[in-house]
Amino acid sequence: MSSDPTPLKPGNPKPWNDPRVRSVAFQLIAIAAVAWIGYSLFQNTISNMESRGIRTGFGFLNETAGFGIIMSLIDYNETMTYARTFLVGLTNTLLVSGLGILFATIVGFIVGIARLSTNWLVAKLALAYIEIFRNVPLLLQIFFWYFAVLGTLPGPRQALDVGGVAFLSNRGIIIPRPVFEAGAGWIGIALIIALIASAVMVTWARRRQAATGRIFPAFPLASALILGLPALAYFVMGRPVGWDIPAMGGFNFSGGITAIPELGALLLALTIYTATFIAEIVRSGIVSVSSGQTEAALALGLPPRRVLRLVVIPQALRVIIPPLTSQYLNLTKNSSLAVAIGYPDLVNVFMGTSLNQTGQAVEIVAMTMAVYLAISLSISLLMNIYNRAVALKER
Repeated sequence: MSSDPTPLKPGNPKPWNDPRVRSVAFQLIAIAAVAWIGYSLFQNTISNMESRGIRTGFGFLNETAGFGIIMSLIDYNETMTYARTFLVGLTNTLLVSGLGILFATIVGFIVGIARLSTNWLVAKLALAYIEIFRNVPLLLQIFFWYFAVLGTLPGPRQALDVGGVAFLSNRGIIIPRPVFEAGAGWIGIALIIALIASAVMVTWARRRQAATGRIFPAFPLASALILGLPALAYFVMGRPVGWDIPAMGGFNFSGGITAIPELGALLLALTIYTATFIAEIVRSGIVSVSSGQTEAALALGLPPRRVLRLVVIPQALRVIIPPLTSQYLNLTKNSSLAVAIGYPDLVNVFMGTSLNQTGQAVEIVAMTMAVYLAISLSISLLMNIYNRAVALKER
Protein backbone atom coordinates (compact mmCIF):
# COMPACT_ATOMS: atom_id res chain seq x y z
CA MET A 1 0.00 0.00 0.00
CA SER A 2 1.44 3.30 -1.07
CA SER A 3 0.40 6.83 -0.39
CA ASP A 4 1.05 10.02 -2.36
CA PRO A 5 3.78 12.19 -0.91
CA THR A 6 2.58 15.29 0.81
CA PRO A 7 3.13 18.24 -1.55
CA LEU A 8 5.50 20.86 -0.28
CA LYS A 9 3.89 24.16 0.42
CA PRO A 10 5.59 27.07 -1.28
CA GLY A 11 7.18 29.25 1.29
CA ASN A 12 8.65 32.69 1.13
CA PRO A 13 12.08 32.25 -0.52
CA LYS A 14 14.92 34.42 0.64
CA PRO A 15 15.56 37.43 -1.65
CA TRP A 16 19.02 36.12 -2.58
CA ASN A 17 17.42 32.85 -3.75
CA ASP A 18 15.09 34.65 -6.18
CA PRO A 19 16.62 34.55 -9.73
CA ARG A 20 15.01 37.86 -10.67
CA VAL A 21 16.42 39.63 -7.62
CA ARG A 22 19.88 38.15 -8.24
CA SER A 23 19.76 39.23 -11.90
CA VAL A 24 18.91 42.85 -11.02
CA ALA A 25 21.47 42.92 -8.23
CA PHE A 26 24.29 41.62 -10.45
CA GLN A 27 23.44 44.16 -13.14
CA LEU A 28 23.46 47.01 -10.63
CA ILE A 29 26.82 45.84 -9.29
CA ALA A 30 28.24 45.65 -12.82
CA ILE A 31 26.98 49.14 -13.67
CA ALA A 32 28.42 50.53 -10.44
CA ALA A 33 31.78 48.87 -11.12
CA VAL A 34 31.97 50.28 -14.65
CA ALA A 35 30.97 53.75 -13.41
CA TRP A 36 33.61 53.59 -10.67
CA ILE A 37 36.34 52.51 -13.11
CA GLY A 38 35.36 55.27 -15.55
CA TYR A 39 35.34 57.90 -12.81
CA SER A 40 38.71 56.72 -11.51
CA LEU A 41 40.25 56.89 -14.98
CA PHE A 42 38.81 60.37 -15.52
CA GLN A 43 40.11 61.67 -12.20
CA ASN A 44 43.51 60.07 -12.77
CA THR A 45 43.77 61.67 -16.21
CA ILE A 46 42.80 65.12 -14.90
CA SER A 47 45.27 64.81 -12.02
CA ASN A 48 48.14 63.78 -14.30
CA MET A 49 47.40 66.60 -16.74
CA GLU A 50 47.30 69.20 -13.96
CA SER A 51 50.57 67.93 -12.50
CA ARG A 52 52.23 68.49 -15.88
CA GLY A 53 50.70 71.91 -16.38
CA ILE A 54 48.46 70.81 -19.26
CA ARG A 55 45.28 72.83 -19.47
CA THR A 56 41.91 71.10 -19.86
CA GLY A 57 38.54 72.06 -21.24
CA PHE A 58 37.05 72.98 -24.58
CA GLY A 59 37.87 76.68 -24.53
CA PHE A 60 40.40 76.13 -27.32
CA LEU A 61 37.51 75.68 -29.77
CA ASN A 62 36.96 79.45 -29.74
CA GLU A 63 40.60 80.23 -30.60
CA THR A 64 41.75 81.14 -34.11
CA ALA A 65 42.98 78.12 -36.06
CA GLY A 66 45.40 79.99 -38.31
CA PHE A 67 45.81 77.31 -40.99
CA GLY A 68 44.18 76.65 -44.33
CA ILE A 69 42.26 73.61 -45.56
CA ILE A 70 42.43 72.58 -49.22
CA MET A 71 38.75 71.58 -49.42
CA SER A 72 35.72 72.75 -47.49
CA LEU A 73 32.00 72.32 -48.09
CA ILE A 74 31.29 75.26 -45.82
CA ASP A 75 32.84 78.73 -45.66
CA TYR A 76 36.28 78.61 -44.06
CA ASN A 77 39.48 80.66 -43.89
CA GLU A 78 42.53 80.88 -41.65
CA THR A 79 40.96 83.46 -39.34
CA MET A 80 38.19 81.11 -38.20
CA THR A 81 38.17 79.02 -35.03
CA TYR A 82 39.04 75.42 -34.22
CA ALA A 83 35.32 74.77 -33.87
CA ARG A 84 35.03 75.66 -37.55
CA THR A 85 37.84 73.26 -38.46
CA PHE A 86 35.91 70.56 -36.61
CA LEU A 87 32.83 71.25 -38.74
CA VAL A 88 34.92 71.28 -41.93
CA GLY A 89 36.45 67.91 -41.11
CA LEU A 90 33.07 66.49 -40.12
CA THR A 91 31.35 67.56 -43.35
CA ASN A 92 34.22 66.19 -45.44
CA THR A 93 34.01 62.87 -43.59
CA LEU A 94 30.25 62.70 -44.11
CA LEU A 95 30.72 63.53 -47.81
CA VAL A 96 33.16 60.75 -48.61
CA SER A 97 31.30 58.25 -46.39
CA GLY A 98 27.90 59.02 -47.90
CA LEU A 99 29.16 58.90 -51.50
CA GLY A 100 31.14 55.75 -50.74
CA ILE A 101 28.09 53.97 -49.31
CA LEU A 102 25.98 54.98 -52.32
CA PHE A 103 28.49 53.96 -55.01
CA ALA A 104 29.64 50.80 -53.20
CA THR A 105 26.04 49.64 -52.88
CA ILE A 106 25.36 50.17 -56.60
CA VAL A 107 28.59 48.48 -57.72
CA GLY A 108 28.21 45.69 -55.17
CA PHE A 109 24.68 44.80 -56.26
CA ILE A 110 25.66 44.83 -59.94
CA VAL A 111 28.72 42.63 -59.38
CA GLY A 112 26.87 40.32 -57.00
CA ILE A 113 24.12 39.71 -59.56
CA ALA A 114 26.71 39.34 -62.34
CA ARG A 115 28.46 36.72 -60.21
CA LEU A 116 25.41 34.48 -60.70
CA SER A 117 25.02 35.22 -64.41
CA THR A 118 24.59 32.29 -66.79
CA ASN A 119 27.04 34.04 -69.11
CA TRP A 120 30.43 32.45 -68.43
CA LEU A 121 32.48 35.54 -69.25
CA VAL A 122 30.36 37.92 -67.12
CA ALA A 123 30.45 35.55 -64.14
CA LYS A 124 34.22 35.06 -64.36
CA LEU A 125 34.89 38.79 -64.73
CA ALA A 126 32.80 39.43 -61.60
CA LEU A 127 34.71 36.70 -59.76
CA ALA A 128 38.07 38.15 -60.85
CA TYR A 129 37.03 41.62 -59.67
CA ILE A 130 36.04 40.29 -56.26
CA GLU A 131 39.13 38.15 -55.72
CA ILE A 132 41.59 40.82 -56.86
CA PHE A 133 40.30 43.87 -55.01
CA ARG A 134 39.13 42.03 -51.89
CA ASN A 135 42.60 40.63 -51.22
CA VAL A 136 44.59 43.83 -51.72
CA PRO A 137 44.84 45.99 -48.56
CA LEU A 138 42.70 49.10 -48.71
CA LEU A 139 45.60 51.42 -47.91
CA LEU A 140 47.56 50.10 -50.89
CA GLN A 141 44.56 50.69 -53.13
CA ILE A 142 44.32 54.28 -51.88
CA PHE A 143 48.00 54.80 -52.73
CA PHE A 144 47.52 53.18 -56.14
CA TRP A 145 44.66 55.45 -57.18
CA TYR A 146 46.31 58.55 -55.75
CA PHE A 147 49.90 58.17 -56.94
CA ALA A 148 49.74 55.78 -59.91
CA VAL A 149 46.48 56.94 -61.55
CA LEU A 150 45.39 60.43 -60.53
CA GLY A 151 48.95 61.57 -59.88
CA THR A 152 49.95 60.88 -63.50
CA LEU A 153 47.29 63.14 -65.02
CA PRO A 154 48.53 66.23 -66.89
CA GLY A 155 48.86 69.64 -65.24
CA PRO A 156 46.20 72.36 -65.44
CA ARG A 157 47.51 73.84 -68.70
CA GLN A 158 47.32 70.43 -70.41
CA ALA A 159 44.10 69.35 -68.63
CA LEU A 160 41.75 66.97 -70.37
CA ASP A 161 38.88 69.06 -71.77
CA VAL A 162 35.37 67.62 -71.51
CA GLY A 163 33.15 69.69 -73.79
CA GLY A 164 34.74 72.96 -72.72
CA VAL A 165 32.84 72.95 -69.41
CA ALA A 166 34.72 70.35 -67.32
CA PHE A 167 38.44 69.73 -66.97
CA LEU A 168 40.48 66.84 -65.53
CA SER A 169 44.03 67.36 -64.31
CA ASN A 170 46.34 66.42 -61.47
CA ARG A 171 44.65 69.21 -59.47
CA GLY A 172 41.35 67.30 -59.64
CA ILE A 173 38.22 67.54 -61.73
CA ILE A 174 36.69 70.99 -62.22
CA ILE A 175 33.01 71.21 -63.13
CA PRO A 176 30.59 74.16 -63.55
CA ARG A 177 29.14 75.63 -60.36
CA PRO A 178 25.43 76.45 -60.27
CA VAL A 179 24.60 80.08 -59.47
CA PHE A 180 21.16 80.48 -57.90
CA GLU A 181 19.21 83.68 -58.42
CA ALA A 182 15.84 84.96 -57.20
CA GLY A 183 13.12 82.38 -57.82
CA ALA A 184 15.44 79.38 -57.73
CA GLY A 185 13.78 78.18 -54.54
CA TRP A 186 10.67 77.28 -56.51
CA ILE A 187 12.70 74.66 -58.37
CA GLY A 188 13.51 72.99 -55.08
CA ILE A 189 9.87 73.16 -54.01
CA ALA A 190 8.84 71.60 -57.33
CA LEU A 191 11.36 68.80 -56.80
CA ILE A 192 10.02 68.08 -53.30
CA ILE A 193 6.44 67.99 -54.60
CA ALA A 194 7.51 65.67 -57.42
CA LEU A 195 9.26 63.30 -54.98
CA ILE A 196 6.23 63.16 -52.66
CA ALA A 197 3.84 62.63 -55.58
CA SER A 198 6.08 59.90 -56.99
CA ALA A 199 6.22 58.09 -53.65
CA VAL A 200 2.43 58.21 -53.35
CA MET A 201 2.03 56.96 -56.92
CA VAL A 202 4.46 54.07 -56.46
CA THR A 203 2.74 53.02 -53.22
CA TRP A 204 -0.67 53.15 -54.90
CA ALA A 205 0.62 51.17 -57.91
CA ARG A 206 1.98 48.40 -55.67
CA ARG A 207 -1.27 48.10 -53.74
CA ARG A 208 -3.25 48.12 -56.97
CA GLN A 209 -1.08 45.40 -58.45
CA ALA A 210 -1.37 43.29 -55.28
CA ALA A 211 -5.16 43.62 -55.36
CA THR A 212 -5.85 43.28 -59.08
CA GLY A 213 -2.68 41.93 -60.64
CA ARG A 214 -2.55 44.84 -63.08
CA ILE A 215 0.81 46.52 -63.61
CA PHE A 216 0.87 50.30 -63.61
CA PRO A 217 3.92 52.03 -65.21
CA ALA A 218 4.79 53.88 -62.01
CA PHE A 219 8.57 54.04 -62.49
CA PRO A 220 8.56 55.75 -65.92
CA LEU A 221 5.87 58.18 -64.82
CA ALA A 222 7.68 58.93 -61.55
CA SER A 223 10.93 59.55 -63.44
CA ALA A 224 9.16 61.89 -65.85
CA LEU A 225 7.53 63.72 -62.94
CA ILE A 226 10.79 64.14 -61.00
CA LEU A 227 12.58 65.50 -64.07
CA GLY A 228 9.70 67.38 -65.66
CA LEU A 229 8.21 69.34 -62.76
CA PRO A 230 11.49 71.06 -61.71
CA ALA A 231 12.25 71.73 -65.40
CA LEU A 232 8.85 73.36 -65.78
CA ALA A 233 9.48 75.51 -62.70
CA TYR A 234 12.89 76.45 -64.13
CA PHE A 235 11.40 77.87 -67.32
CA VAL A 236 8.33 79.41 -65.65
CA MET A 237 10.55 81.35 -63.21
CA GLY A 238 12.67 82.70 -66.03
CA ARG A 239 15.68 80.41 -65.76
CA PRO A 240 16.87 81.51 -62.30
CA VAL A 241 19.86 79.15 -62.28
CA GLY A 242 23.06 80.07 -64.11
CA TRP A 243 26.41 78.31 -64.36
CA ASP A 244 29.88 79.47 -63.39
CA ILE A 245 32.06 77.84 -66.07
CA PRO A 246 35.67 77.18 -65.00
CA ALA A 247 38.34 79.00 -67.01
CA MET A 248 42.12 78.84 -67.08
CA GLY A 249 43.73 81.74 -65.29
CA GLY A 250 47.42 81.89 -64.44
CA PHE A 251 48.65 78.52 -63.25
CA ASN A 252 45.28 77.07 -62.31
CA PHE A 253 41.57 77.21 -63.10
CA SER A 254 39.26 79.82 -61.62
CA GLY A 255 35.53 79.39 -61.10
CA GLY A 256 33.54 76.21 -61.01
CA ILE A 257 33.71 73.48 -58.39
CA THR A 258 36.92 71.52 -57.85
CA ALA A 259 36.88 67.93 -56.60
CA ILE A 260 40.43 67.45 -55.34
CA PRO A 261 42.35 64.27 -56.35
CA GLU A 262 42.54 63.20 -52.69
CA LEU A 263 38.75 62.90 -52.65
CA GLY A 264 38.72 60.98 -55.93
CA ALA A 265 41.39 58.50 -54.84
CA LEU A 266 39.81 57.86 -51.46
CA LEU A 267 36.32 57.51 -52.93
CA LEU A 268 37.48 55.12 -55.65
CA ALA A 269 39.36 52.93 -53.19
CA LEU A 270 36.54 52.80 -50.63
CA THR A 271 33.94 52.09 -53.32
CA ILE A 272 35.86 49.36 -55.14
CA TYR A 273 37.09 47.66 -51.96
CA THR A 274 33.79 47.67 -50.07
CA ALA A 275 31.82 46.68 -53.18
CA THR A 276 33.64 43.34 -53.28
CA PHE A 277 32.24 42.38 -49.87
CA ILE A 278 28.79 43.73 -50.71
CA ALA A 279 28.82 41.66 -53.92
CA GLU A 280 29.40 38.46 -51.96
CA ILE A 281 26.68 39.43 -49.49
CA VAL A 282 24.24 39.99 -52.36
CA ARG A 283 25.23 36.71 -54.00
CA SER A 284 24.70 34.75 -50.78
CA GLY A 285 21.35 36.46 -50.23
CA ILE A 286 20.12 35.56 -53.70
CA VAL A 287 21.33 31.98 -53.37
CA SER A 288 19.46 31.67 -50.06
CA VAL A 289 16.13 32.13 -51.87
CA SER A 290 14.59 28.81 -52.84
CA SER A 291 14.92 28.00 -56.54
CA GLY A 292 11.25 27.04 -56.46
CA GLN A 293 10.36 30.72 -56.06
CA THR A 294 12.19 31.57 -59.29
CA GLU A 295 10.69 28.63 -61.16
CA ALA A 296 7.18 29.51 -60.02
CA ALA A 297 7.61 33.14 -61.08
CA LEU A 298 8.94 32.11 -64.51
CA ALA A 299 6.05 29.67 -64.88
CA LEU A 300 3.66 32.60 -64.42
CA GLY A 301 5.24 34.31 -67.39
CA LEU A 302 7.27 36.97 -65.59
CA PRO A 303 10.44 38.00 -67.46
CA PRO A 304 13.74 37.26 -65.65
CA ARG A 305 14.40 40.88 -64.72
CA ARG A 306 11.00 41.16 -63.04
CA VAL A 307 11.55 37.84 -61.29
CA LEU A 308 14.78 39.20 -59.86
CA ARG A 309 13.32 42.57 -58.86
CA LEU A 310 9.90 41.48 -57.60
CA VAL A 311 10.47 37.97 -56.26
CA VAL A 312 14.10 37.19 -55.52
CA ILE A 313 15.58 40.46 -54.20
CA PRO A 314 12.71 41.25 -51.76
CA GLN A 315 13.16 37.82 -50.15
CA ALA A 316 16.96 38.03 -50.22
CA LEU A 317 16.97 41.36 -48.38
CA ARG A 318 16.32 39.69 -45.04
CA VAL A 319 19.69 37.93 -45.48
CA ILE A 320 21.48 40.85 -47.14
CA ILE A 321 20.69 43.77 -44.83
CA PRO A 322 22.37 42.69 -41.53
CA PRO A 323 25.85 42.08 -43.02
CA LEU A 324 25.33 45.03 -45.37
CA THR A 325 25.00 47.25 -42.32
CA SER A 326 28.39 46.03 -41.11
CA GLN A 327 29.96 46.96 -44.45
CA TYR A 328 28.50 50.46 -44.25
CA LEU A 329 30.02 50.85 -40.80
CA ASN A 330 33.37 49.52 -42.01
CA LEU A 331 33.40 51.95 -44.93
CA THR A 332 32.69 54.90 -42.65
CA LYS A 333 35.50 53.93 -40.27
CA ASN A 334 37.89 53.12 -43.12
CA SER A 335 37.44 56.67 -44.42
CA SER A 336 39.81 57.73 -41.63
CA LEU A 337 42.65 56.35 -43.80
CA ALA A 338 42.28 59.65 -45.67
CA VAL A 339 45.08 60.98 -43.49
CA ALA A 340 47.52 58.87 -45.55
CA ILE A 341 47.02 61.02 -48.67
CA GLY A 342 46.07 64.31 -47.06
CA TYR A 343 42.31 64.38 -47.64
CA PRO A 344 40.97 66.88 -45.08
CA ASP A 345 38.62 64.63 -43.16
CA LEU A 346 37.94 64.80 -39.43
CA VAL A 347 40.98 62.73 -38.44
CA ASN A 348 43.36 64.69 -40.66
CA VAL A 349 42.12 68.21 -39.94
CA PHE A 350 41.02 67.94 -36.31
CA MET A 351 43.03 65.08 -34.80
CA GLY A 352 46.04 65.97 -36.91
CA THR A 353 46.66 69.69 -37.40
CA SER A 354 44.39 71.02 -34.63
CA LEU A 355 45.76 68.59 -32.04
CA ASN A 356 49.37 69.39 -32.94
CA GLN A 357 48.75 73.13 -32.59
CA THR A 358 46.70 73.09 -29.38
CA GLY A 359 47.96 70.01 -27.54
CA GLN A 360 44.40 69.29 -26.35
CA ALA A 361 44.77 65.56 -27.03
CA VAL A 362 42.15 64.24 -24.60
CA GLU A 363 39.41 66.62 -25.71
CA ILE A 364 40.10 66.27 -29.43
CA VAL A 365 40.37 62.47 -29.34
CA ALA A 366 37.18 62.27 -27.25
CA MET A 367 35.28 64.51 -29.70
CA THR A 368 36.49 62.49 -32.69
CA MET A 369 35.56 59.18 -31.06
CA ALA A 370 32.13 60.57 -30.16
CA VAL A 371 31.55 61.66 -33.78
CA TYR A 372 32.40 58.25 -35.23
CA LEU A 373 30.28 56.56 -32.56
CA ALA A 374 27.32 58.83 -33.38
CA ILE A 375 27.69 58.22 -37.13
CA SER A 376 27.90 54.45 -36.64
CA LEU A 377 24.89 54.34 -34.33
CA SER A 378 22.89 56.49 -36.78
CA ILE A 379 23.70 54.13 -39.67
CA SER A 380 22.77 51.12 -37.55
CA LEU A 381 19.49 52.74 -36.50
CA LEU A 382 18.48 53.61 -40.07
CA MET A 383 19.40 50.16 -41.37
CA ASN A 384 17.49 48.47 -38.53
CA ILE A 385 14.43 50.55 -39.33
CA TYR A 386 14.73 49.60 -43.00
CA ASN A 387 15.28 45.96 -42.06
CA ARG A 388 12.04 45.90 -40.08
CA ALA A 389 10.22 47.61 -42.96
CA VAL A 390 11.24 44.99 -45.54
CA ALA A 391 11.04 41.96 -43.26
CA LEU A 392 8.66 39.20 -44.28
CA LYS A 393 5.55 39.47 -42.13
CA GLU A 394 3.08 36.69 -41.42
CA ARG A 395 -0.56 37.49 -42.04
